[in-house]
Amino acid sequence: MITSQFLVVLNLIFTAIVTIYFYNLLKGQQSAKVYIERESKKEIEKLNKMRSISLTEPLSEKTRPSSFDEIIGQEMGIKALKAALCGPNPQHVIIYGPPGVGKTAAARLVLEEAKKNPMSPFKSDAKFIEVDAATVRFDERGIADPLIGSVHDPIYQGAGPLGVAGIPQPKPGAVTKAHGGILFLDEIGELHPIQMNKLLKVLEDRKVYLDSVYYSSEDPNIPSHIKDIFENGLPADFRLVGATTRNPEEIPPAIRSRCVEIFFRALTPDEIEIIAQNAAKKGGFTIDEEAVKTVAKYATNGREAVNIVQIAGGIAINEGRRNITVKDVEYVIESGHYSPRPDKKIAKEPQVGAVNGLAVVGANLGILLEVEATAIEVEKGTGKLTITGIIDEEETGSYGKKLRRKSTSKGSVENVLTVLRKYLDIDTRNYDIHVNFPGGMPIDGPSAGVTITTAIYSAITGIPVNNEVAMTGEVSIRGYVKPVGGILAKIEAAKKAGVKKVLIPKENYQENFKDMDIEIIPVSRIEEVLCEALVDKKVLVKKSTA
Repeated sequence: MITSQFLVVLNLIFTAIVTIYFYNLLKGQQSAKVYIERESKKEIEKLNKMRSISLTEPLSEKTRPSSFDEIIGQEMGIKALKAALCGPNPQHVIIYGPPGVGKTAAARLVLEEAKKNPMSPFKSDAKFIEVDAATVRFDERGIADPLIGSVHDPIYQGAGPLGVAGIPQPKPGAVTKAHGGILFLDEIGELHPIQMNKLLKVLEDRKVYLDSVYYSSEDPNIPSHIKDIFENGLPADFRLVGATTRNPEEIPPAIRSRCVEIFFRALTPDEIEIIAQNAAKKGGFTIDEEAVKTVAKYATNGREAVNIVQIAGGIAINEGRRNITVKDVEYVIESGHYSPRPDKKIAKEPQVGAVNGLAVVGANLGILLEVEATAIEVEKGTGKLTITGIIDEEETGSYGKKLRRKSTSKGSVENVLTVLRKYLDIDTRNYDIHVNFPGGMPIDGPSAGVTITTAIYSAITGIPVNNEVAMTGEVSIRGYVKPVGGILAKIEAAKKAGVKKVLIPKENYQENFKDMDIEIIPVSRIEEVLCEALVDKKVLVKKSTA
């Protein structure tokens, strides 16, 4: 009897302890819930307060193009971009060009333009997903990959329902979010090689395949949608638009071969003036004409022009004005350490040994390149050659190898000396010859061959070179003029510099050059170059035996 009473009491005590325990546990949970709700309410109030505060819109955002008509100076590039993406079979695209000329703005606008075409496969709700390739990070274990997608294995999921059940959870990346639309990769040239290779696979398959050691097709606990993702992949049928300031040869050939390449050119001073005027107008300012010209003299792209106008406008406002003067702009240029644009003009009159060459620098930017030469007659056979202003050696490397060779510009000069001796009856060994590329810009490439030949020939014979003629082309040791790259950019540079006549290799000539407001003359031999470039047409030429 005593034993049974003791057991009853013990049972009551145990029941009371359990009741108190669960009561305290429930009370703690309720307290925690109240605390969480109270803290959440405070944070919401903070967020709402922060959202109620907003600054004025920067001028750079106000001046952002809202239509293709507002993108200045890129008519040809935009036409090509529309042709590539706004038709019934849109292509992948890479846009090359210097910074601040409208690449990103054009990419943002092209999808909306494509939606207007009834033949376009882009639907009205097609998405435009923008990713900065320079900031894309990924985990080699596949835990996180915001571009391609990843799988959260149970060990990384924590106490979520799928993690507790041991089910891997796929996470879609930007390529899947862009399905049916456009994926814009800004600065695609900065994308990590591993990511680039993954992207190539996605472009081929138009879907993303994910895997996980925790996935088993035989596991009945795995939801059907996750099983479908692992078996059939995540959809990723999009069109890639990449933008870069790099040169084409710096982009992996595998990605280039899958894309249409479009080039945006550098802006002219006249186009910079238009951008500066538009920026001032949208900012609520008036701007003096001289101030606009000063902006165009120093700004190399639209972004720089807008920044200069914005700071100059700030100076004007602080002084109680709404008009931007040249003094305001000059102050910004001085404080911002801006350098003048490298826009050269032709000489005022023909000169001996001075020739207008043409070159391409950076992302398809053409420049007028002055080449000068002097020749001093010396004792027979004792002449020397001096070359300044060029790169002495080139170094290239890939796959763990480095190749070093003599500069192609230096080799081009040696080709010229051979041509002068064999075909132009000039023994350069009887002269001390100095060829110089002034301007401080390192020069490389063989396209200055015809320019160097003309400069040396003029220096030795004393015949002036027509100052209104510019030229480009490689010279072979047999006197032929070989094709070169960047012809359109070079012609544009010649036009801006005031050149009237441009000599180009015959193999580079196009029929549409006839419609340009500058005379384009195709040449195939160095003798033709001299006849067109020298003031005195009576050039003594040895009969070619090539």
